[in-house]
Amino acid sequence: MTLPLMPKATAVWLIEKTALTFEQIAVFCGMHPLEIQAIADGEVGGSINGYDPIKNNQLTEAEIKRCEGNASARLKLKAAPNPVARRAKGARYTPVAKRHDRPDAIAFILRQFPQLNDTQIVRLLGTTKDTIAKIRNREHWNSPNIKPRDPVILGLCTQTDLNAAVQAANDRLVREGTALQDTLHEDDPNRLFAIPDESHDGL
Repeated sequence: MTLPLMPKATAVWLIEKTALTFEQIAVFCGMHPLEIQAIADGEVGGSINGYDPIKNNQLTEAEIKRCEGNASARLKLKAAPNPVARRAKGARYTPVAKRHDRPDAIAFILRQFPQLNDTQIVRLLGTTKDTIAKIRNREHWNSPNIKPRDPVILGLCTQTDLNAAVQAANDRLVREGTALQDTLHEDDPNRLFAIPDESHDGL
């Protein structure tokens, strides 16, 4: 089964905007029903903004209504008209003027897309594994001032490249038979990177 591009954020949207059961949302997003319950109860995922699967061409309103009317029905991901274009291998070059924004982008990726591995982040943002580790562990020299911000908004990567990386990570989870779990535990340093709803203001 292929997962939506942003499973957790999609789950948040489906919980808030539809009458689907927790089981239906869990199956579609590759999560456990108890994870969906925890999100609905506000116990986890409070800083994750919902990702509209209709607007982003992953589901149709008709498909959601079909499943809302039948609790045993399962959502079917809308087939993409074209495969996601993938950038050539190799680290991305980041212009000098934008390099000061890179820690913010790394923090955003670590918080919003825990399924991405360090190698993918290196290629996506043109950074190093050492830098990623320092930001993850709050050992970066500028940690107090790091504010998670969307790398697409910052101009550090394209939405196509980000989608491709997330899709590749989701495909890896499917191959490994691993559901997308809530990887950010109470003692995880990444929880320090809370993403405010208006994090893009002023950009």
